[in-house]
Amino acid sequence: MIDRKLPLTGIKVLDLTHARAGPTAVRQLADWGADAIKIEVPADKEDGLGGARHGPDFLNLHRNKRALSLNLKKPEGLEIFMTLAKDADVIVENFRAEVKHRLGVDYESVRAINPRIIYGSISGFGQTGPIAKRAGVDQIAQGMGGLMSITGLPGQGPVRVGIPIADLTAGMYLAQGILLALIERSQSGQGQWVHTSLLEAQISMLDFQAARWLIDQDVPGQAGNDHPTGIPMGAFKTADGAVNIAAAGGRLWTRFLAVAGAEELAEHPDYASPKLRSRNRARLNEVIGAIMAKRSSQDWIEALSEAGVPCGPINSIDQTFAEPQVRHLGIAQPMHHPSVGTVNVVGQPVHLERTPQPREIRLATPELGGNTDEVLAEIGYDQARIDDLRARGVV
Repeated sequence: MIDRKLPLTGIKVLDLTHARAGPTAVRQLADWGADAIKIEVPADKEDGLGGARHGPDFLNLHRNKRALSLNLKKPEGLEIFMTLAKDADVIVENFRAEVKHRLGVDYESVRAINPRIIYGSISGFGQTGPIAKRAGVDQIAQGMGGLMSITGLPGQGPVRVGIPIADLTAGMYLAQGILLALIERSQSGQGQWVHTSLLEAQISMLDFQAARWLIDQDVPGQAGNDHPTGIPMGAFKTADGAVNIAAAGGRLWTRFLAVAGAEELAEHPDYASPKLRSRNRARLNEVIGAIMAKRSSQDWIEALSEAGVPCGPINSIDQTFAEPQVRHLGIAQPMHHPSVGTVNVVGQPVHLERTPQPREIRLATPELGGNTDEVLAEIGYDQARIDDLRARGVV
């Protein structure tokens, strides 16, 4: 463990989450120093993420946490949870909306013993409403939230995004909400319930595409690799691959044409204004494509970058992590795991210049219940009592 005071040092988080959205929120808190205690069912050997506890997904998602095995369905298990909750700062869960009430670990139950608790929840569709009780997962939210209708090639039909974006953004939004509630608590002295849903997070991420409908009643469709409104902006084949370019706007368009040796297009009657370029996008893309195909990707990237035109390669994941700039940023962070050995996981993308993040993971992803004895000892349980609880399946 690296001994360095991080912004959330001293904040205790009880992690009741599973799958991905909730663990993403807790990972944000844990990475920045919170004491996150992952609470799991004692017999749960798998977590449904890639199948294995030592798989890449689980290792990446649950670093910087301690693990406590605890059966909340047993009275003594609930008693242990409530003892921990008395001194906790944050609880995070992503059960279906009614499950926390059935288990007796809902916000009102916890607030009765700890009014300062920040209780974070993620559900599929919200805590109340016509379908609040339905189970929700990322792809369902992508479809219901409109994202699949604008992803993919025109006419292709609905396409999911290649990452679980509803899960990930719901987790990020919840972490932000928890941090806001912690700041507010420093003023009021009171905790509160903070919640979001996969559906709300997904709709929020539509951003300008949603605004096109809300303000202009314009229903966006699929645009493939082209930007929906900026032209030309998209992926173009080169002599040896493909690159992204973003040459929308007057000066960028002029600079691109100069590098491409196609200055005559600036006055072409079909492309002389943004409106015309939009109307004639398909033909313009064909013209640009023919020009781009004459030179290599690296040649285009160097020449366009020199001219100040945004551009870049289209990498596979291995190529991404091989990029010199990516290596410089250090987003692949080493984690020393007692069973797996040293592996790299995806680090934080935020930099605090005065409070720098560690250059390696503080705590390796824990084994199931790997810190149970330690956590119980911290709240006064002796070894004999812990052994008894374990023998009876409480921990």
